[in-house]
Amino acid sequence: MSTGGDDILPAATGQAEGCALLVVGADDTVLSCTAAAAALIGEPASALTGRTAGELFDDPAVWPRLRTREPETCPVSENAVLKGRQESVLCALLPVEGRGDARGLLRLVPAGTVARREQDEALMRALTSQSGIGLAIHDEELRVLRINPLPEDLQRLVDAGGDGSAIGRRLHELLVPHDAAVIETQLRRVAGTGVPLVDFVTPARLVQAPHSDRTISLSALRLTGEAGAVHGVAVTFTDVTEEERAQRRSALVATAASALGRSLETGRNAQVLADLLVPAFADLASVDITETVLVGEEPGEFAPGAPLRRVAAAASDGVWPAELYQQGEILRVRGYESERLRLGSAVIVADLDTLRPRIADDPDRVRLLLADRAASLMVVPLQARGQVLGAVGLWRAGDRAPFDALDASVAEDIASRAGLAIDNARRYTRERRTAESLQRSLLPRPVLKLTAAETAGIYVPGRTVAGTGGSWFDVITLSSARVAFVVGTVRGHGLGAAAAMGSLRTAVRTLSDLDPPPDELLTHLDDLVVRLAEDEPPGDSEGSVRGATCLYAVYDPVTAHCLVASAGHAPPLLAGASGGTDSVDVPAGPALGLGGAPFEPVELALGQGDLLAFTAGSLSARETDGTVRVAEHLRRASADGSRPVAEIGRTVLVPFLADPPDDDAALLLARLAVTPPESVASWEFPADGKVVAEARAQVADRLAAWGLEALAFTTELIVSELVTNAIRYAGGPVGVRLIRDRRLVVEVSDPSQTQPHLRRARLTDEGGRGLFLIAQLTHRWGSRYTAHGKTIWTEQQLPPADA
Repeated sequence: MSTGGDDILPAATGQAEGCALLVVGADDTVLSCTAAAAALIGEPASALTGRTAGELFDDPAVWPRLRTREPETCPVSENAVLKGRQESVLCALLPVEGRGDARGLLRLVPAGTVARREQDEALMRALTSQSGIGLAIHDEELRVLRINPLPEDLQRLVDAGGDGSAIGRRLHELLVPHDAAVIETQLRRVAGTGVPLVDFVTPARLVQAPHSDRTISLSALRLTGEAGAVHGVAVTFTDVTEEERAQRRSALVATAASALGRSLETGRNAQVLADLLVPAFADLASVDITETVLVGEEPGEFAPGAPLRRVAAAASDGVWPAELYQQGEILRVRGYESERLRLGSAVIVADLDTLRPRIADDPDRVRLLLADRAASLMVVPLQARGQVLGAVGLWRAGDRAPFDALDASVAEDIASRAGLAIDNARRYTRERRTAESLQRSLLPRPVLKLTAAETAGIYVPGRTVAGTGGSWFDVITLSSARVAFVVGTVRGHGLGAAAAMGSLRTAVRTLSDLDPPPDELLTHLDDLVVRLAEDEPPGDSEGSVRGATCLYAVYDPVTAHCLVASAGHAPPLLAGASGGTDSVDVPAGPALGLGGAPFEPVELALGQGDLLAFTAGSLSARETDGTVRVAEHLRRASADGSRPVAEIGRTVLVPFLADPPDDDAALLLARLAVTPPESVASWEFPADGKVVAEARAQVADRLAAWGLEALAFTTELIVSELVTNAIRYAGGPVGVRLIRDRRLVVEVSDPSQTQPHLRRARLTDEGGRGLFLIAQLTHRWGSRYTAHGKTIWTEQQLPPADA
């Protein structure tokens, strides 16, 4: 050490931060000093060298007190003020060994620096002695150098794994491998980059308790020396296990609230529930629903042993255990579990090993409750409005904490939401089935085989919430072997649309009994719709008859002609027996109840084996090109004229059923037949009473040719009465036609449009008994207007052999 010039002690003296040192000789003069001393005193080192140490202080008594203290004793700091300075310092004279010219080292430390140092030491003592916030210091190899006391329960687990101390151990010796690897990765990043880690939440399960959930919030910063050397990482951590559990539970309940109830299908809601619980809450989950709920009926009182069906299941590894009941199987709940389901509380078996020997001799309960890989079980009831809808089974494997009371509370909350969703789906199922039953009850039989045609009708509900809509079709048998085909669509869905459709179908059937042409029938129907719409509540568009569409077609197998008229409905498709499929050009006309242009009929000339296709609903919607798609499939399906009509209909609808439309759909197919000429006989007579006998003779001859002599007497009586009335009241010419169909049809036509009516004749009346006599002799009778007058027709049952 130099004692002259600007003698400053080397920087590598290792003095503490803020500490100033001066070497004082035996004669009390300053021999040298550190740069910190020069800065603290405010003079250069050259000005300090050679000065007396006592001159540095305001109080001249400070230095004598320091000098007179025994050097062997621990240096005692003296509080003093440097000359020309206001900040007080702590000063002490430190002995120097091995140098005779030096009295000692005068250490000067600012009082503020000392106070901060004491605060830092107090903070470190507080951090390392408390157990509320974890504090650990790791070296460069991430070994634990220092750690504050752990909570008692945690310290016991650490003690169980070794010598009772974490000092000198790596994280993988304290935590399960996966959790330790995650934390060490973060700490290495902090040590390598110097970027602090703040509130990193991660699992930290102890090796001694791998199945016990433990989550910590971790912060870390790098420890570096004055030269920038890395000395390790300081880590603070707090246990947030309960907070994380509560947050996960809340998130699970919130997810359940948003996910459940989106569908109105019971099975779909059950599967959503199972998928929601696995793997977030359990490793296995099953949902069992009572049979009555699945069919939409009221659950009723839950009785032990009542059948339930497993409608949904989920496994964390995607494989449902074979030893448990499988999805779709029927199971029964008895005993203790049944009573708890009825009471609405969850059943928890924290350790299944305690249950296995008790139910080993009951195979049904074993299949219901015991999964080989499961360690704990919870059964939660599904209830709504106090009635049991089913149950949820939950299993956890051995690597997860067993179910507890908090888990039961969460599961019951989710199950209550699921119960409401499933009950809503049940009520929807019941309403939809009711609507579908009403809809189908208003439709004719799917397959009809008539003389004029072989028909097949198919109705497909839509995938809307209501399901059923207002699409409908009908096949009506008319007089003289003719048949009417009807299709229509009512706006809206559900019971309202089905009821409106039923009103229209009834009206059409009633009007068809009068046998008017299609355009006249639609005119009457339009007027009826206007009157019905006036009685509807204002603003109620669902199920309103106003704006409904309808197409009415009458086919006569004798003439092979079909008369078609439309009220805003899509035209039918015609697949000819010789090949090709085209849309029939029928003017659409206005929808019912909207008024406007009259309905225009179109007459079609058809042939044996021709196929007519009538569409309604989504199959005829222009915006989806439904008719075009039906035509394409119909062309291929009807190429083989021998295929049954019902099979053709199913083939046409397969592409639509693969992706069910939003709206419902109806398809009516009719393969037409032509009455053979030999089954028809017709004559025309002048208005002369002498021709009545001739008419009877002609009819008798034809019946004999057909082998229907058994009907000759009644038929001659009918012809005689009707021809006589026509000549007497209507004039001529008078037409007579016989049609040998499933029944024997007799028609008498005249130029008058006065309709006959049946009346009861008095005993004194000379006439009025003709129609009464005809009504008694025939199966059916009636009259219809024609373009040139009217036709009175009768039908007689054929003898069993001929029928």
